Amino acid sequence: MTHNVTAPANPAPRHVRWLNATVLGIGLASLLSDMGHEMATAVMPAFVASIGGGVATLGLIEGLADGVASFTKLASGVLSDRVSSRKPIALVGYALTSVGVGSFAIATNAWQVLAGRVIAWFGRGLRSPVRKVLLAEATTAETYGRAFGLERAMDSAGAVAGPAIAVALLVPLGPRGLFALTVVPGVLAAAAIGMLVREPPPPAIPMPRPHASVLRGFADLPRPFRRFVLGAGIAGLGDFSKTLLILFATRAWVSRYGTVAAVSMAMGLYVAYNVVYTASAYASGWLADRMSKPRMLAFGYALAAVPALALLVPGASMAKFAVVFGISGVYMGIWETVQSSTAAAYLPRELRGTGFGLLDAVNGVGDVVSSVVVGALWVASPALAMAYVVAMSLTGSLIVAVGPQTNAA
Repeated sequence: MTHNVTAPANPAPRHVRWLNATVLGIGLASLLSDMGHEMATAVMPAFVASIGGGVATLGLIEGLADGVASFTKLASGVLSDRVSSRKPIALVGYALTSVGVGSFAIATNAWQVLAGRVIAWFGRGLRSPVRKVLLAEATTAETYGRAFGLERAMDSAGAVAGPAIAVALLVPLGPRGLFALTVVPGVLAAAAIGMLVREPPPPAIPMPRPHASVLRGFADLPRPFRRFVLGAGIAGLGDFSKTLLILFATRAWVSRYGTVAAVSMAMGLYVAYNVVYTASAYASGWLADRMSKPRMLAFGYALAAVPALALLVPGASMAKFAVVFGISGVYMGIWETVQSSTAAAYLPRELRGTGFGLLDAVNGVGDVVSSVVVGALWVASPALAMAYVVAMSLTGSLIVAVGPQTNAA
């Protein structure tokens, strides 16, 4: 039987417009920061290969960095429920991301890339749950989908611009010059947070929880939210890093087109992936305010099986990889937008930081496992790697689909 969970009261006044300075500031910060680190991500697989790394090395770099980010998100979420001002935490997070990505410019081996990635993803972990709480506090329950959808769309717009800039400047600047250039949008992202984001006045801020802890916070979370996190976590076990998709495409084409052309073609598809992601994120946010969020999310989880199966189709045609990157953009737009708006609808205001931190941490653990496992399994058997992805995606989809629904349409 389907149960309805009433969305918790939102502290923002009902007359507050969902598109305000805080929502815009967070969106701009996401756009600029993502522009910077996606400039680096687009060329990182080829750069890692040039300094002696392979598929397993890249999977390890991505997995460990995501692991650090996941535990940082958990701690940051709990911390945000203990303080009255969350904005400084977000500022530090954006600054660290810029420093970590920029450090790739001086890396001479894969382990230095790993160190920079860990610093950058520590910053991402620090800011992620705080950013989501700030978004939820700045809008209303009826417009969570639109607010989170706009933020995700702006984030992915940065992911479109970043690889496009990388394609245009790779030859004149080289990988190291591109990595150094990423510091500029990183600094501007922190400035957007500092200048535009406004926290609610003291009477509207949830009372800080000075004795909050991870275990106590988890015990206090609503049961429907915990079931939702379980499904999200299992689906996330199959959500491997998209840098592996870039590497798969590059390796499939390098013998036919040469290294430079293969890298450029793969980067071009990654740009297309982010264009699709941008449209999907905005559309998903709009739809999430008008239908069952958990069921829409379950559809997105199930859709992840399509590109995994497409990768197993024989050959290395452009059409094959266009389907892989295109459908990946659609399902990721649904995942990231609807996950956040569903969580906001389930969570009481005094536990938002802890709840978002837990969700982000669980997703991060899934990223660690999926990136490392898929990278390793692909070397042994691509079919086994993709069977694993399909199984995790469909299992997570089923758990979320049959779980409690929300009343926040």
